[in-house]
Amino acid sequence: MPILFGKNPFNLYFCSSNNILKLQFNNMATPHNTASIGEIAETVIMSGDPLRAKFMAENFLENATLFNTTRNMFGYTGTYKGKKVSIMGHGMGMPSIGIYTHELYHFYGVKQIIRVGTAGCIQPGINIGDIVIAQAACTDSNYINNFLDIPGTFAPIGNFDLLTAAAKSSKDMNIPYHVGNILSSDIFYDSKENWKKWQKLGILAIEMECAALYTNAIEAKRKALTILTISDNIITKEETSSEERQKAFTNMMKVAFSII
Repeated sequence: MPILFGKNPFNLYFCSSNNILKLQFNNMATPHNTASIGEIAETVIMSGDPLRAKFMAENFLENATLFNTTRNMFGYTGTYKGKKVSIMGHGMGMPSIGIYTHELYHFYGVKQIIRVGTAGCIQPGINIGDIVIAQAACTDSNYINNFLDIPGTFAPIGNFDLLTAAAKSSKDMNIPYHVGNILSSDIFYDSKENWKKWQKLGILAIEMECAALYTNAIEAKRKALTILTISDNIITKEETSSEERQKAFTNMMKVAFSII
């Protein structure tokens, strides 16, 4: 049976026992995205939940068209106030967002990605429904070291222009917001309560993807920003429902669309 391999999805190699045949496609999809070149805008707003991506497309975009359904990771392109913009899911965790954002930056010509998601806060004074704008992202993952293979610890940060624009927009709309360092963790169920160690270092909140997004953006010389809604208070154990996570957190969406 032929085996498909190759780093660039536009240069595909089929290997059999007798020969290797190279096929070049100028307009072929990646293994995870069925879009053709030109169907995805230079600005993409992403969310972990593909149903949240669908919600944003239905409520913010005009003339939205569906460009991807592979693995049910929905992607849409339309216009917002006359500007072409795409919306796409990225799944849970750094390996997942790492794949989708790498392909968007390197294969589809995307210039900036704004992630909107949820997080659990670990500092007093941050409330359910507040926005956290991630200035930088610590991590307990090996994603960065495995990807970059550098002689040290890389500290991935967000794009300054997008960051300041998001903070200004939040202030102008009277949306409670916080700017600072977050943690992108591989662990959702923290049985050892390691979050308390991060709390002492001033980390505002914990999510699972931002460090990979920022690393991919910097490696590709592109822009990225993460805007989070606090859905859980890890200190008090207060939390929101899955339906609220999917649809109710529209303030972060309004901020994201205001800075594109």
